[in-house]
Amino acid sequence: MDIPDTTGERLLLAAAGVAFLHAVPSLYWAVGGTLGMDSLGTWAPAWRAESPVLVGVLLVGIFAVKLAGGIVPLLATRGRLPRARVWRGLSWVGATVLVLYGLANVVVGSLALLGVVQGPADAASRRALTGHVLLWDPLFLVWGLLLGVGLALTRQPSGVVSAPRDVSQFSRRQA
Repeated sequence: MDIPDTTGERLLLAAAGVAFLHAVPSLYWAVGGTLGMDSLGTWAPAWRAESPVLVGVLLVGIFAVKLAGGIVPLLATRGRLPRARVWRGLSWVGATVLVLYGLANVVVGSLALLGVVQGPADAASRRALTGHVLLWDPLFLVWGLLLGVGLALTRQPSGVVSAPRDVSQFSRRQA
């Protein structure tokens, strides 16, 4: 992998790392793992028990989309994808959705857990909401923030297209 040479690229790489952290549980659950699945809600283990193949295929798809959401912005910024501007535009949409979704769910979920607004009454739903407030939704928020700031810092002037960088100097061992 190329060594990032700008703060923006480092942030995009960090966003890819958060995307990977968010994606791995989906793959784990797709292949039959159950640890932590209840943090999604009581519906998730129930649906998995009812339709394990369908849920497994969907979770593999979710895993792939999350990985792509982390890797594509970095590749587009480095000029490694055709139509880089289109991919960066889609990445901006993704960053916006991630930030808004993560922030809204952290705030509303926190208010529900604190009793400011009505939250779930049963213990299983409160555990799921706690999982969202403390883990899943902050990860969405951090991923979106890293992605958005990384995209902003790597913005090219209008009309400039990034060419793939020659990083062969980084891959050679010096004796």
